[in-house]
Parts: sequence; C-alpha cells; structure tokens
Amino acid sequence: MTKEIKDIGSGFDFLHVLLFKILLITDGRTTDILETLMDETMSLQVVRQEQINEEQSTHLGESLDAPYYVRESILVGAKSHLVVSHNIALVCSKYLPSLMFEAIAAKKEGIGKTISTFGLQTSRKLIDSGWRNDTETVDLFQQPLKLRFSPTKSRVPYKKYSIDFGSHPGIYLLEYFNPNMVHLRLKQVRNETIAGKQQ
Repeated sequence: MTKEIKDIGSGFDFLHVLLFKILLITDGRTTDILETLMDETMSLQVVRQEQINEEQSTHLGESLDAPYYVRESILVGAKSHLVVSHNIALVCSKYLPSLMFEAIAAKKEGIGKTISTFGLQTSRKLIDSGWRNDTETVDLFQQPLKLRFSPTKSRVPYKKYSIDFGSHPGIYLLEYFNPNMVHLRLKQVRNETIAGKQQ
C-alpha cells in the first residue's frame, strides 16, 4: 500500500512538472491551455493600467515617441474563482493596429482574445522562463511584484515573451502561474468523482 501511495505521488509530481513545462514553452495562447487544464473559462480582471514615464522607458532602450502602457491583470476561473495567473504587459502603441490599441486601452478584453477577434497576424518569441521564489518575483521593470495568489511556499513558474507585429515587438508579456492550480484541479476531479459515485 505504501509503495502504491509513493507511485501515485511520483506520478503526480511528474504530471505537475510536465504541465507547467508545456505552459512555459508554448508559443500559443496561454489562456486556451489554462482553460483546458482547469476545465473552465477564464475571466480577465485588469488590476492596473497606466502610461509609463520617461524614467521607466530607460529599461526599454528607446525613447518614448509614442505612448507605452503597462497593464497588470489576473486571470480568474469562472467557476472556481481561483487566480490562475498574474500578468504584466507592456503595450507599445506605435507598433499596434489602432483598433487593437483602442480595445486594449478600453480594458475590454484580454490581449490574446483581442488579437483573435481582429484576426491579426502575429508571432510570439519566448524571452525567458523558469521558476522563482515568491520573494524574487519582479515586474517587467525589475521592480518587486506582489502576486495575487494565496501565499505559497512553492516556487512560482513564469514566462516572459514578446508578441511581434511584423518585425516589431508590439507587446511584452510576463506571466506568473499559480503553482497550486494542478493540485487544486486534481482535488476538484476527485471530489466530482466521489460525488458522482454517491448519486
């Protein structure tokens, strides 16, 4: 019995690492993967959105000849109300189609969904990915960032990439993923299975 429990634990650990590895290397829409993994739709909540200043622009290595906006948002499960990811986006207005920039500025929907809605041709380039302690989490300007997850002792997976419009990176995205979501999803499936057997 003890060996079976250890085997189950090892299997879960392998699955946990594998699922996050897929999230961290994919160049597709992250939201689609999260919705499939959690079996629920995700809603976007914009926490903060503002135009950056000259001091912040020094991190970009270019002058502000057009507005740049930083957007901080979270993705929340529609049924579970779980904060699945905490995201920071830097939007470079001069490289975006005007309709898309207006939609983002209005905080109406997520960036990936906006791109899909307008049928825009883009490419994604992975810049960095890995795991950080929650005391090491920073934003795109290397400033400390307090994540909107429940407190966790687990290391937090993250991914940083650009969304390019033609040859220009129009959006930089940094996504932190809730390290507990696979465990919570497994717990949810177990509860649903038990409830189904009791009916």
